[in-house]
Amino acid sequence: MNSERALELARRTLDIEAQALHGVQALLGDSFARAVKRVLQCRGRVVVMGMGKSGHVGRKIAATLASTGTPAMFVHPAEASHGDLGMVTPQDVVLAISNSGESDELNVILPVLKRLMVPLLAITGRADSTLARHADEVLSCAVEQEACPLNLAPTASTTAQMALGDALAVALLDARGFKPEDFARSHPGGSLGRKLLMHVRDLMRQGEQLPLLPPDTAFNDLLRTMSAKGLGFAAIVDEQGRPLGIFTDGDLRRLIESGHQGRELLSLRAADVMRPSPRQVPEGALAVEAADLMEAHRITSVLVVDAQSRVVGALNTNDLMQAKVI
Repeated sequence: MNSERALELARRTLDIEAQALHGVQALLGDSFARAVKRVLQCRGRVVVMGMGKSGHVGRKIAATLASTGTPAMFVHPAEASHGDLGMVTPQDVVLAISNSGESDELNVILPVLKRLMVPLLAITGRADSTLARHADEVLSCAVEQEACPLNLAPTASTTAQMALGDALAVALLDARGFKPEDFARSHPGGSLGRKLLMHVRDLMRQGEQLPLLPPDTAFNDLLRTMSAKGLGFAAIVDEQGRPLGIFTDGDLRRLIESGHQGRELLSLRAADVMRPSPRQVPEGALAVEAADLMEAHRITSVLVVDAQSRVVGALNTNDLMQAKVI
């Protein structure tokens, strides 16, 4: 292996493909806008088709469309002519991909699509091809050369196809007003889904797990409750359950460091040692908002309140880490 040769070819490949994308960008025109409009008017799905490497690209494009608000699926052209064409309905739009525009498996089903009156969008490198002549709208993926040193293996052309598919998906999601929470709903198992779909109420400690105490609680009872609940703090609340203050492990350490003796501490009440105005989040807030609050104020726990400002739960960084929100 020649390392310098390998690096030279790698840089040349990236340069050729970058130039190819600039070329495709220059070819974009009204047909792209019309293609977007046709998909927006579609009452069914975008059915993506392609053979060989174009087929692999088509699967990715279909997946990208589906995850960004445009229902889509991939149908293999060869299988389409043996029954799978029944998946396509007049309410759909077909997006056919072929660099040459002369894939036999695709071309044999084009007349059938016409009879079904299914709109046909084409991504092809040849404007004079059979596929282009049958298409209602043509998106050009024409490139001057492939990155392959033999100028044979689909490389720059498939990159151009992929980029056009991404461009179509981005234009569509913008036109649909697609939002991050919409993306999260189609990705519930991913980190973004957890951040945008998981609420504080889904993770918070509640009920008997909460260290809630009245303000006249003796100091030693305050410590026992903190130890028993294991959250590193106790919340001091009024008769309606609204937060008055908080006392944490850090507050205890600072209290001792300030010179208070044991006998003196035992004479204190929760109201004497609590810090007023504890940080809190609504139970309907996103878990990621609670994480941001804790990070901003450098705290490890936060109280959760309901619409009446009553404490109904508590959340700490361990809860967020276990849920993979942070």
